[in-house]
Amino acid sequence: MQLKRVVVTGLGALTPIGNNIEEYWNGLVNGVSGAAPVTYYDATKFKTRFACELKNFNATDFIDRKEARKMDRFTQYAIVASDEAILNSGLDLDTINKLRVGVIWGAGIGGLETFQNEVLNFASGDGTPRFNPFFIPKMIPDIAPGLISIKNGFMGPNYTTVSACASSANAMIDALNYVRLGHCDVIVTGGSEAAVTIAGMGGFNAMHALSTKNESPETASRPFDAERDGFVLGEGAGAIILEEYEHAKARGAKIYAEVIGGGMSSDAYHMTAPHPEGIGVIAVMKNCLENAGIKPEDVDHINTHGTSTPLGDVAELKAISEVFGDHAKNININSTKSMTGHLLGAAGAIESIASILAMENGIIPPTINHTTVDENINPDLNLTLNKAQKRDIKIAMSNTFGFGGHNACVAFKKFEE
Repeated sequence: MQLKRVVVTGLGALTPIGNNIEEYWNGLVNGVSGAAPVTYYDATKFKTRFACELKNFNATDFIDRKEARKMDRFTQYAIVASDEAILNSGLDLDTINKLRVGVIWGAGIGGLETFQNEVLNFASGDGTPRFNPFFIPKMIPDIAPGLISIKNGFMGPNYTTVSACASSANAMIDALNYVRLGHCDVIVTGGSEAAVTIAGMGGFNAMHALSTKNESPETASRPFDAERDGFVLGEGAGAIILEEYEHAKARGAKIYAEVIGGGMSSDAYHMTAPHPEGIGVIAVMKNCLENAGIKPEDVDHINTHGTSTPLGDVAELKAISEVFGDHAKNININSTKSMTGHLLGAAGAIESIASILAMENGIIPPTINHTTVDENINPDLNLTLNKAQKRDIKIAMSNTFGFGGHNACVAFKKFEE
């Protein structure tokens, strides 16, 4: 069968460097760090005392106070980002066929803060089970797309993908396939996460996954730098409206980019560590290229997973060199996690948005905080260090990998009629 073309017609972002698309993009191109000391709880005794929290965000500025209390922060973020994307898309909710509009969302953890607080409250009591009646619906990861659909009346496919840090990239690939196979006209996709909590920070610290550069939080996320020592925990949401091309064209929608393919693979190697030779990463990028019907030399830009971990960064760049060969040195490679931190299940969404906006504006956001060369990294690669670079981008790819060996890669193309 002939696959339908799928385009991006709406964007929404809630990030540590900007609470909407315009602010987020300005933060990216100007190399703004979102890292700062934790404000949500007393982190004095924690190994890591900083994170990339949202700034100046109040859910009740966007959501009725009574409704907001029924939601974990990760769901609040999903509602706000999806509202922006829907508005940005210009969709007419009064005339659209809502039976053909779906919501496929990603969340790696879901309502961690809700779970943490309910268990702590029970543990501090006398053993009587007193739980909030909204405990379960606030906690479950699938509640975010559920509430997006309830708010807007969307009655198409509705579910959450959970693949750790690859969750929202997997959600986008599922959404792409539903639209290009003709099952839906429009899908709201993306992801959200709110794991900057006592349990989240404590758990990742116990794994030795986080940076502990407490003396300089703003420079702690330093992908590809020899002094990197772990990722910086972030939070927020990214929302993307995927739409069938003819449907978008018929309503005169603005088209940001075309989504041309997605790849998936598994490392099948370790619970948390990547394969040192990047075998799974090589497979996922090759799968994406094949699915998109493009050649390695067609790619201009890759937004890497680039978490700032000692093992992960090297393995990913080795894989890029393997897949793209001599062309690898012609690709603008970056890691926007240097600015936003790692948004876990929302990472794929906000990083795909960064790639889409880079394509639209002809500017590659920088990989900030790089000061020391890592001799294990190919010096011929253009890692877009410390300063944004102008570039006409025809095709961009975004890599996202999750604990458990889950790999996802999405390819975008500059839109042409």
